[in-house]
Amino acid sequence: MTVDQLAAFVLGQQKVSAEAYYWWCTGLMIIIHVGFLMYEVGATRMKNAVSSGVKNLLAFAFMIPTFWLFGWWIYWAFPGGFVPIFDAGLDIPGYGLPWNEFSGPFIGDHETGVFWAAFTLFACTTASIFSGAVIERIRISAFVFLATILGSVVWILGASWGWHAGGWLVTNWGFHDVAAAGCVHTIAGLFAFGVLLNLGPRIGKYNDDGTANELAGHSLVLSFVGLLTLIVGFFGFLGGCLIWPGVMVYDTASMVGVEGWTNIYGAPMTLSSFVFNTLMGLAGGMIGAFWYSKGNPFWMMSGGLAGIFICAGGLDIWYPGFAFILGIVAGIVIIPANNWLHNTFKIDDCVGAVSIHGVCGILGMLAVGLFASGYPAAGDIPASNLMGQIVGIITMALVGFVPGYVISYIMKMAGWLRVPDHIQKAGIDKAELGLQAYSD
Repeated sequence: MTVDQLAAFVLGQQKVSAEAYYWWCTGLMIIIHVGFLMYEVGATRMKNAVSSGVKNLLAFAFMIPTFWLFGWWIYWAFPGGFVPIFDAGLDIPGYGLPWNEFSGPFIGDHETGVFWAAFTLFACTTASIFSGAVIERIRISAFVFLATILGSVVWILGASWGWHAGGWLVTNWGFHDVAAAGCVHTIAGLFAFGVLLNLGPRIGKYNDDGTANELAGHSLVLSFVGLLTLIVGFFGFLGGCLIWPGVMVYDTASMVGVEGWTNIYGAPMTLSSFVFNTLMGLAGGMIGAFWYSKGNPFWMMSGGLAGIFICAGGLDIWYPGFAFILGIVAGIVIIPANNWLHNTFKIDDCVGAVSIHGVCGILGMLAVGLFASGYPAAGDIPASNLMGQIVGIITMALVGFVPGYVISYIMKMAGWLRVPDHIQKAGIDKAELGLQAYSD
C-alpha cells in the first residue's frame, strides 16, 4: 500500500468514525427534549399539563422537516449577511438544499446526514428554550409557528454569522462563541422576551396594584428530574459543537497521521476542556443559586444550567477554576435579573428563560472579550477581542428580540396568539383538548 493509499484509507475510517460520533451526539440531544418536557410540565399547573407536553412534542416534530427544507441551507447561504449565496457550502454547489444529492442516502458521504441531524437538534433545543417561558396561555398552533420561525430560521441565521468559520462576525470581528452562548441561548432568550411582551401574563399573575402572585407548578419533583435530564442531554449538545476528526495532516515522509479536535471555527481544542469547564460551571451555578435564593431548589437546579451557559462562549478556553467562578456568578445573577425583568416589564416568564438563557448567554459572550481577549483563532480569523464580542452581543440580541416581538405583535393583532381568558381559567387541557393529565 502506498503512502497516498494509506492516507486515503485512514481518512475514510475517520469519516466513518465521525459519522458514528455525531449519530450518538444527536441521540443524546433528544434527551434534552425529554428534560424540557418534564421540566415544563412540572412547572405547569395540573389543569394545563397535557397541553404543555403536546406543544413540546409538536414543536419537535415540525422542526425536523422545516430544518431539512430551509434551515440547513440558511446556515451555508448567509455567512456574509442578509444576501444569500445560493450555491454556497463546502465548495459543493447547492449544498444544504433538500434536493442536493448530499441531502439523502448518498452512500459515499459519511458526514452530511449526521451533521444535519445535529444542527436540527440544535434548532429543536433553541425552540424548547422559548417554550417554557410561554406556558399556560399561548395557543398551541401559535406556539408551533413561532417555534418553527425561531428554530428553523432565526437561530440558524445567527449561527451563520457567528458560529461559522466564514461568518462575518467571525472573519471581520474575531467573534468567539464556541458552544453557542449567543446563537442559541441569547437568541432564544431574547426571542422569548419579545413574545412575552405581546403575550401578556397568565390570568391571576398580577394584582391590580401591580404586585405579583406565585403561580406554582403542580410537580416540583418532575421539574427537578427534567432539569437534571437536560444536563445529561447537554453533553450531547456540547459534543456536537466540536468538529471531528478535526485537523488531519499527513507527513508523507514519516507516514504519520496527525489528528485532533477543532472547535466550530477550525481552531485546535480538546474534549477535556469541554468536560472540565462544563462540570465546573454546573457546580458553580448550583452553589451560587442555592446560596442567593436561600435554599430554593428550583433556582438551584436552574443555576446549574445558567452556570453551563455562562461558560459556553469560551468553553474551549477557560481554566476550570475560572469556569467555577463564572458559574457562581451566573447562579447569583439569574435571580435578581429575573425579578427585575418581571417588575419592570410585567412579563410572566414561567421558568426564568429570559434570565437563565438570555442574560447568561450575553454574560458568556462578554466574558470572552473581558478575560480571553487575544486568544488566537484558526487561519486568518482575527483573535478574540472585546469589541468583537460586544458587536456579537448586540447582533445576537437583535436577531432574537426583533423577530420575536414583531411577529408576535402581528399575531396578537390578528387574535392568534393568546388563549382566551375563560379557557385559561377553566384549563386548556379540558376546554380545548377534552383531556386531563391525571385521573381522579
